[in-house]
Amino acid sequence: MKKTPSKAPKTPTKAKTAPVEAKPVAAKLSALAKTVAPKVSKAKLAEKPVKQASAPVVPVAKAPAPEAILPTQIVAQVDIGFGNQLFVRGEGAGLSWEKGLPMANVAADRWQVTLQAATAPIVFKFLINDVTWSVGDDHMAAPGSTVTLVPLF
Repeated sequence: MKKTPSKAPKTPTKAKTAPVEAKPVAAKLSALAKTVAPKVSKAKLAEKPVKQASAPVVPVAKAPAPEAILPTQIVAQVDIGFGNQLFVRGEGAGLSWEKGLPMANVAADRWQVTLQAATAPIVFKFLINDVTWSVGDDHMAAPGSTVTLVPLF
C-alpha cells in the first residue's frame, strides 16, 4: 500500500529566527559603549597584556635559632637561713650591679637562676636579701654553662 499525504491542514511550525528585539538592543548597547568608554585605538586593543617580572629571589641570612643561644645557669650551694632570699648582681645577660635578680630556692641549701640572653661571659656576685654582699672576688660564667659555687658571707 502506498501512503498518500493526508489532506488534513498542517500545523504551523515555529520559525528559527532571531527575536525581533535583539538587533535594536545590540545596536543601542554598542552606541552607549562608544559614548561612555574612552576611545581606544584598535592597535591598543590588539596588544597583549605585558607580564610583570617577579622580583629576584635573594637568599636571606638566617638569624641564629633560639636553641643556638644556650641558657646559662648559676647555682649557689649555701644555707642563708629561713626567711632570707638570695640575689645575684653583675653584668651581662640582663644582670645589673645596681639591683639584684632574685634566685629560686630549689632545696634547703640550693639556689639557682637561669639567664637566657648570655652571648658573652657573665660577671656576678651573690647577695643576701639584695643587701649583704658575699666575700671574695667576683665570679664568672661562660655563656651556655652551668656554674655551681659555695659563696661565703
